[in-house]
Amino acid sequence: MVMSKILSFSVDDGFAEGFQSMIEASGYKNRSRFFRDAAALLSELKQRGELNEMDDDVVVDGHIIVYYQHDAEHRLLEIRHSHELNITSYNHSCLTHSHACADVLHAIGTAAKFRNAIERFQNTPQVDKVVFVSAPVREEGCC
Repeated sequence: MVMSKILSFSVDDGFAEGFQSMIEASGYKNRSRFFRDAAALLSELKQRGELNEMDDDVVVDGHIIVYYQHDAEHRLLEIRHSHELNITSYNHSCLTHSHACADVLHAIGTAAKFRNAIERFQNTPQVDKVVFVSAPVREEGCC
């Protein structure tokens, strides 16, 4: 059974006055979830930093999302099969409204290898956008 705890903290009046607006502008309807996610994100950034700030040998688990024009698919396939990263899952979508394709690759590897793969994707003709989303840092959980 999951238990809940109430945490409290103090803020200055100016912060408190704009706090609800900040939560709503962020798309949250629940203050507790906003705080939970904000604390987890700040903790992760302080522990590991952004991908471009991580030490080369830090092992990272996350997703690379590549938006591209269909003609680039064979070049992306070469990068995907380079074995530079351990690609554990791959999904392709045709985004008809956006007139683009999107590949989502779940991968595990070092920060240096992720940076290299992302740079290769970014430097591939007809690639429109590359996004990296790292998995949260957890010490325990489901998997």
